[in-house]
Amino acid sequence: MDTRDRVLEAALVSFGGRGYDAVSLDSIARDSDIRKQTVLYYFGSKEALMEAVIDRTVTDLTSALLESVETKPRAAGDAEEPPDVWAGVEAVVRAVFRFAVRRPEMLGLLREVTRLGPPWMDRVRAGFEPLVERARAFLEAGMESGTIRRCDPRLLLVSTYSTVMGVATEVEVLRTVGMEPTLRDTVVRRRELLRFLRSALIG
Repeated sequence: MDTRDRVLEAALVSFGGRGYDAVSLDSIARDSDIRKQTVLYYFGSKEALMEAVIDRTVTDLTSALLESVETKPRAAGDAEEPPDVWAGVEAVVRAVFRFAVRRPEMLGLLREVTRLGPPWMDRVRAGFEPLVERARAFLEAGMESGTIRRCDPRLLLVSTYSTVMGVATEVEVLRTVGMEPTLRDTVVRRRELLRFLRSALIG
């Protein structure tokens, strides 16, 4: 890992775990085992570093989520089939939970950006817009085919995003209802969430 990537990784872990306001460039430099001046050489300011961390996180998450729902292309002349909406939803939920276990700092960063609001949230929104549009079109196709209940696809996306992120990442909220963030508990949460979403979407 080169120096720039080491700084990005340390910043991601810090911003996603402790929050933007609680983190200094000095602490990121210490965590990266470099001088603060080196951090400034690559990023110029704490704000520029946050922008780079957001961009990297959005890119990585988008790639992983798109990869999770990729299907093999149809042969020429094949009739277009309606999308398997449930398979897509299940694949995305599983991908999010993989991030919650393997890279919790990425989902933690999204929570932190939501707390901070603009301009950081605007940057995340712009980065995710192509993914959101693809998801909206996917859901609309599922509604047209009759495989899921008809509703406003954007509201459905917001509701699903909030539900999945909350169940996957809100550890303190989960503890208040007696659920500990163990690997076994994560599997149970994912299973129950999928059951809930299937009931809500398909009935």
